[in-house]
Amino acid sequence: MNFLSKLLSGIAFIPGVVNGIEGLFGHKSGDQKKEAAMSFVSAALSITEAVAARDIVDQDKFKDGIAKVIDGTVACLNASLWAKK
Repeated sequence: MNFLSKLLSGIAFIPGVVNGIEGLFGHKSGDQKKEAAMSFVSAALSITEAVAARDIVDQDKFKDGIAKVIDGTVACLNASLWAKK
């Protein structure tokens, strides 16, 4: 699977990851939950191997982009019926 396909499939499961992290770490801070989601997504996308293979040439920018996707997902979920009233 080329890297773009892997990235897109990884982004597709971020809402499920965010939901699962909320269930597991609901009592933790937002930053702690985001770090847990980042860790899970990073592992799922094999970021370390992608850096070694030079598919990712700037790991910090890539992780920043994934963090923004997670933030956007949380914002969308919080604006939906998913959010607890």
